[in-house]
Amino acid sequence: MYIDPHVHMVSRTTDDYERMALAGCVAITEPAFWAGYDRSSAAGFFDYFRTLTEYEPRRAAQYGIAHHTWLCINPKEAEDLGLAREVMSIIPEFLERPGVLGIGEIGLNKNSRNELRIFEEHLELAGRHDQMILIHTPHLEDKLKGTRLILDALDDAGVDPGRVLVDHVEEHTVELVLDRGYWAGMTLYPETKCTPQRAADIFEVYGQERIWINSAGDWGPSDPLAVPKCQQELRSRGHLEEMIRKVSFENPLKFLSQSGKFSTNSP
Repeated sequence: MYIDPHVHMVSRTTDDYERMALAGCVAITEPAFWAGYDRSSAAGFFDYFRTLTEYEPRRAAQYGIAHHTWLCINPKEAEDLGLAREVMSIIPEFLERPGVLGIGEIGLNKNSRNELRIFEEHLELAGRHDQMILIHTPHLEDKLKGTRLILDALDDAGVDPGRVLVDHVEEHTVELVLDRGYWAGMTLYPETKCTPQRAADIFEVYGQERIWINSAGDWGPSDPLAVPKCQQELRSRGHLEEMIRKVSFENPLKFLSQSGKFSTNSP
């Protein structure tokens, strides 16, 4: 049994829901993100938010998986300040919907000034509506710089670290996130971010507190079964089932249950 706390099912076929259910997935959370192209209007995001809050929960429920979501305009599309603010203005009407856990995935893509400004405005939005936050950290060579910028902005905003998950951590950023009191997520990709083997190494070095694993399962090379594959990697190294359950089920359950809307029971 496991929870995949960060998986973009709008980019997956219904067969993937079936495969995940057979592998033991009982619940997922799906952050708002890039659609594979830049959307041209806030209306496109409105329809996307409807997909995340109406259609995907029904699709998941067919396989006994409880679906939840996070809402935002992602950092990749945040350069246009006018569009970003228009999108953010429609988010509050969705926040009371069942299954909406908070604001995310917000953060930085290229560490630009506009991205940082919209990130800070998302933090203000989350604060006004008492929402939890899921963070996207940049990829590749900008990850360390971007992670530091994000953590500084979070600290400046006075956000409760216990209600923030900083995702896509790797070997050079995980300690920074954990030392400042935030939750950390490892995204398991076949090639980039963090493989199941590297994630197992990180658990062995940094422990199992305030950290989880997820598949992302997005438009690029990715694997919606990455979490159970990491579970198997941990078993092959001799880790106890108690430890495996903690990082793949109990940790995400503890963090996500703070929202009051999270459940492992499909409607």
